[in-house]
Amino acid sequence: MTHIDFVEQSLRDGQQSLWGMRMRAYEAADTLPYLAEGGYRTIDLTGAGMFTVQLREYFDDPWATLDFLVAGLPGNELRSGLRTISAVGFAHTPQVVLDLWIQTLIKHGATSFWLYDCLYDMEIMKHMVGVVRDAGGQPVPAIMYGYTSVHDDAFFAERASQMATWDGVESIYFEDAAGVLKPERARTLLPAIRDAVGQTPLEMHAHNTTGLAQHNYIIALESGFNRLHTASRPLANGASLPSTEMMADIVEYLGFTHSLDRSTFAPVAEILTRVAKDGGHLLGVPAEYDPRIYDHQLPGGMTGTLINQLGRHGMGDRLPEVLAAIPQVRRDLGEPIMATPFSQFVGIQAVLNIVTGDPYSIVPDEVVHYVLGHYGPVAGTMNQEVLDRILSSPRAKALETWTRPDPSLAELRSHFSPGISDEEFLLRYMMSNEEVDAMISKGPIRTDPRRSANAIVDAVTDLIAERSRATSFSVATPEYSVTLAKQA
Repeated sequence: MTHIDFVEQSLRDGQQSLWGMRMRAYEAADTLPYLAEGGYRTIDLTGAGMFTVQLREYFDDPWATLDFLVAGLPGNELRSGLRTISAVGFAHTPQVVLDLWIQTLIKHGATSFWLYDCLYDMEIMKHMVGVVRDAGGQPVPAIMYGYTSVHDDAFFAERASQMATWDGVESIYFEDAAGVLKPERARTLLPAIRDAVGQTPLEMHAHNTTGLAQHNYIIALESGFNRLHTASRPLANGASLPSTEMMADIVEYLGFTHSLDRSTFAPVAEILTRVAKDGGHLLGVPAEYDPRIYDHQLPGGMTGTLINQLGRHGMGDRLPEVLAAIPQVRRDLGEPIMATPFSQFVGIQAVLNIVTGDPYSIVPDEVVHYVLGHYGPVAGTMNQEVLDRILSSPRAKALETWTRPDPSLAELRSHFSPGISDEEFLLRYMMSNEEVDAMISKGPIRTDPRRSANAIVDAVTDLIAERSRATSFSVATPEYSVTLAKQA
């Protein structure tokens, strides 16, 4: 029988898709012993986006958070994701910084890297595979799927074939970030990729925004894929991935074997359900089929983030309007594959077009760089009127001769205090001095998973409300006692 491995995504893409990357160390803490013994091939753990949220939202030290998670998952292969030309944000990151970022993550225990570039600049992708390999990590190049008029089966298969020849590549990763792969397309595309890569292991990662991911996982298994990406049920489905629980059932039903320990499923799900309730986070629910997804193709990982950002700017009620505007922007920009950063470029431009009422009157620098080809080759044809308007702007004129910065590490370090660690340098370079100073001032991260005092007070208040005639309330343990009494 064929053996199928699982890649655990609760701590990374599951919470990214449903919680906007807002899981903190203490919220993950109780799951770690169960995940560590769960029998997963790989546990996807972190990425630059999570570092950004942990630092900017909570002033948590992301390196300390990573160390805590790694320590709780001994003996497991742990993974981080990385775009080939940038880390934090959308701007190009100097190569020396990317090199140091990879080396430092490996030092902290994240040794597997999935590498992606939705424009498929294959030369740069191959170079980054070499960087990870030479640093002692495991490179996993990604085939990022897009439902467009220009990306056919041959396009994806040919690039997968190239990846399989690169030194150091042990597996290749297929991702349907928007969840728009249809089963009829999967039946031609997935076998074509398997044929193209020979015996190289293939990983399947698809978001369940249309409710079709499980169907496509079955086709992937039938096509010879070896590894499935899933999440614990509370952090699965909807904008997230299929649940580990259901896919384990399906794998067994189809006659495959796996190494998962089913006894760990319920404890992890119970913990994550409690954490979601305490933190006011969403729980994953199966999505109703909505054909409009094939128009906007909003990726699962971006959904929660977009909703949060619109709400912060008082535009939470305008999400349907943004989703309706995205398809035209996507076509205008040559149908880029809707995954980071290009899904963000399209989404931000759609928001600006709505807010201004004058499409493309305001264009972010990142979109200007994109149409100038600075992010890589654009496979589709852009709307000529839109292209002309963007390229005729003063900003486009100023950026047309731009080249990717290539400073030395010594030059970059000269802007910061001498002697700081690689970890602090990376945070200060990719974020800001003010944010890092606030993080340091805050002190150690919270890792204690016990519920906060506020939650305890709320629970006591609820209990007293249920016993409205009670005149006193007491709690006692061998070490202490607390008594509350009504005032006369």
